[in-house]
Amino acid sequence: MCDDRRRAAARRGVTVRGWSTTGGLLLVLVSVGCGDPQAPAATITAAFERDQLLADVRVLSADDMEGRLVASPGGAKARAYILERFAAAGLEPIDGTFEFPFAIDAAADGTLRRGVNVVGRIPGTRGAARAIVVTAHYDHIGVRNGEVYNGADDNASGTAALLAIAQHFRAHQPAHTFVLAALDAEEGGLRGARAFVASPPVPREAIVLNINLDMIGRDPDDILYAAGPSHYPFLVPYIERVAADAPIKLVMGHDAPGRAGMDDWTSSSDHFPFHEAGIPFIYFGVEDFPHHHKPTDDYETLTHDFYVRAVTTIIEALRVFDADLEAIDRARQAR
Repeated sequence: MCDDRRRAAARRGVTVRGWSTTGGLLLVLVSVGCGDPQAPAATITAAFERDQLLADVRVLSADDMEGRLVASPGGAKARAYILERFAAAGLEPIDGTFEFPFAIDAAADGTLRRGVNVVGRIPGTRGAARAIVVTAHYDHIGVRNGEVYNGADDNASGTAALLAIAQHFRAHQPAHTFVLAALDAEEGGLRGARAFVASPPVPREAIVLNINLDMIGRDPDDILYAAGPSHYPFLVPYIERVAADAPIKLVMGHDAPGRAGMDDWTSSSDHFPFHEAGIPFIYFGVEDFPHHHKPTDDYETLTHDFYVRAVTTIIEALRVFDADLEAIDRARQAR
């Protein structure tokens, strides 16, 4: 997360369904409800490989990634890992590439520093007229005073979740195009997201929704927030549908100023440039924590059980949005 938020949230929860693991494969009991009229009322869906998710977040937050600072050797190493995992998941490159560089500023020696977004695509069964863009920034703040700021929650957690989403939706092809973007240079200015929105790799008019993942790896109260519905009320029923059967407490909030005890996250991460461009967003995230922007934001301090269930919930939300994206698009255009 690019700003040093202090959050004091009003807490509320929902009923939680059970889940279990069989080997390394997470199995989730999902009440499908009215989101997919072709599906039975309750079904078991294989979401993703739990062990692979945890392996990905562990690798991305390891000391040898050197805090994944933009335009650094550690950032390049993290990007190489993401590229390898995108290819292994079977994502399609866009115009022949996964890498989309953009200028940041001039270094001390006058050379131009660049960030690099990593972007892949899953084609939809209904064509490319509508797309959901799923984003997570992979950069962090590097090494300071000899200490590595590993950024396990901020935001190796969102990046590894992006890889799990790629795995799931390649195996279960969505109806609409999914664009998965691991964005660079979020810290200190949302620059990767701004570069993406300024020159999107798919037509901007096709982008119906942005789902942004930033800090989803721990919460002592088992709460995952979905910010955005205050700006886009037509998204409220979809979040309510997911929350009703989520294996976690999924709560709407942190998306409007002036609410007692709850600060506004609208401009706090990579969803904001999409919002500025009129593209609806849902931002999944957790409250701030003592390790935020500290060298103690390590893999070991994540709450692994919470994290797995948060990713499960996000995948189900994507499934629900995908099933009704035409109606969401009509509501977007009617605003």
